[in-house]
Amino acid sequence: MHLDGESVVRFESVGLRYGLGAEILQDVTFFLAAGSFHYLVGPSGAGKSSLLRLMYLAMRPSRGLISLFGRDVATTARDRLPEMRRRIGVVFQDFRLLKHLSAFDNVALPLRVARVRESEVRRHVEELLVWVGLRDHMRARPPTLSGGQQQRVAIARAVIARPRLLIADEPTGNVDERVADRLIHLFEELNRLGTTVVVATHNEALIRRRPHPVLRLEHGLLATLPADPQDAA
Repeated sequence: MHLDGESVVRFESVGLRYGLGAEILQDVTFFLAAGSFHYLVGPSGAGKSSLLRLMYLAMRPSRGLISLFGRDVATTARDRLPEMRRRIGVVFQDFRLLKHLSAFDNVALPLRVARVRESEVRRHVEELLVWVGLRDHMRARPPTLSGGQQQRVAIARAVIARPRLLIADEPTGNVDERVADRLIHLFEELNRLGTTVVVATHNEALIRRRPHPVLRLEHGLLATLPADPQDAA
């Protein structure tokens, strides 16, 4: 695919296999420009989560080149990787919230790690939790929240520091359509501020309502589709 502008994510002939098994990903080549927004779709078992893990540096490919923010991941010194990861916000399918911390403190964590002033932390976290509909649950701990509420806490934590790259794995899977639209709108607002966004989803209705270009992964191979499926005809 071709996109103008700085490349935030670049994969060149990337392959991935686990152990001696067949390749999960085969010759995956694409790049995402700064400020782009893409959906990642495909059937269960197609390798979407594996592709996302490569993208947020949770694993390395079996072959091929991956670069993030213009830097080759393979040749980046190990002590520079944490800095690179801090520029990436991730919404995991299993949320990965800290159970002993409140919703507020979970969302505040990236700002506190970055040593933002506590008065600013409080203002930004409260505003965001209100926006995602958790005004009355700021002090609740994750085990007392529903799956949909935990999902919204995880999303708020991922976007609070305005990452350069946001990766979301099925972020609307535990919420109704109204909340799903609101969450995608939040991602779109972040995107307008310059964040590159990749959302993995099975929700075809959501893609039709809020269209963006699509990366389709099937049998380990990646294809790129335009925002409007009719454009592909």
